[in-house]
Amino acid sequence: MHFAKRLEKIPPYLFAEINRKGNELVAQGVDIINLAVGDPDRPTPAHILQVMHEAIDNPSTHNYPPYQGTQAFREAAAKWMERRFGVAGLNPNTEVVSSIGSKEAIHNTFLAFVEAGDYTLIPDPGYPVYRTATLFAGGEPYTMPLKAENQFLPDLTAIPEEVARQAKLLWINYPNNPTGALATIEFFEELVAFCKQYGILLCHDNAYSEMAYDGYKPPSILQIPGAKDVAIEFHSLSKSYNMTGWRIGFVVGNAMGIKGLTQVKSNVDSGVFKAIQVSAIAAYSTDESELQSVISVYQNRRDIIVKGLQSLGWPIQAPKATLYVWVPVPSGYTSTEFVNLLLDKCGILVPPGNGYGAAGEGFFRIALTISDERMHEAIQRLKDAGIRYE
Repeated sequence: MHFAKRLEKIPPYLFAEINRKGNELVAQGVDIINLAVGDPDRPTPAHILQVMHEAIDNPSTHNYPPYQGTQAFREAAAKWMERRFGVAGLNPNTEVVSSIGSKEAIHNTFLAFVEAGDYTLIPDPGYPVYRTATLFAGGEPYTMPLKAENQFLPDLTAIPEEVARQAKLLWINYPNNPTGALATIEFFEELVAFCKQYGILLCHDNAYSEMAYDGYKPPSILQIPGAKDVAIEFHSLSKSYNMTGWRIGFVVGNAMGIKGLTQVKSNVDSGVFKAIQVSAIAAYSTDESELQSVISVYQNRRDIIVKGLQSLGWPIQAPKATLYVWVPVPSGYTSTEFVNLLLDKCGILVPPGNGYGAAGEGFFRIALTISDERMHEAIQRLKDAGIRYE
């Protein structure tokens, strides 16, 4: 018995390894403050739970769902896009498909469009699935470095002509994981023009569109005129509605992109449990004040971490979106060395920046998904250990 050779190119998933290490230390009696994984600790809103209870009791939800999602769910997703972003006219039958969260749909998009030898243009640092899904599909990942001096936006002019002509997909993710960076409408316009020029499917992972602070409202790539000619956008209820375990989201945009993804999905999975789709429709009608009450919790945690690190000398600014703070490591350390120091001296678990790609070297990421009290305790542990940014 032996593994397929493709697994030789695929490292263990970053967060699976982090969870394993954390669980080992907890089993040894170590009090670990886990700032590693972006899994919201707040409960799913009560009105969504109530609808779920009712939907489970309804026998009509117990059979196989439509592969592309129920008609009601797809229509609700299209209406939400119009209400939230002003993106009108999405056809629920050809331009919307349900997904089992975002991760599954992201991976399956590569299977739909990438063949051996094709390039994919992926951000570095970036969500690890972009790279591993490229390799699973037999493609070649071409990384677009996200640098602080360029506001963590990729430099499209640095992509070689021959690579652009052989690229099938270009992936972006704004608000960005792991850097927390934002993209402007002007940059989105550049992306759409670039992908039209080279016939590339533009894929926008917009999982953090609702996790924004200080009054900021992230845009959709589909707001750009003509974007639907080349772009699809991935949305998830995981972070916005504290529904990570429910595994529900949708993809919208270019009809060919949706058709290819749907064809893969119909051969790989059997859709999302109907009762969860009913609950997701209820989530889309959540009152804005309730959503803002959730956002205010994360904004307060962001402020605790940022102000605490600033008091220890870190030159960082508060991000305006996502559940993360992207933090430079002190001089004299690599990313891995510093996160090991935090674990050994403080019992604080965070992922190294280079876990998201080579360009993430020199940083680590903090997730805002534990209580205020534990956030304060993490800062105090740094102070007690004499760890500062020098």
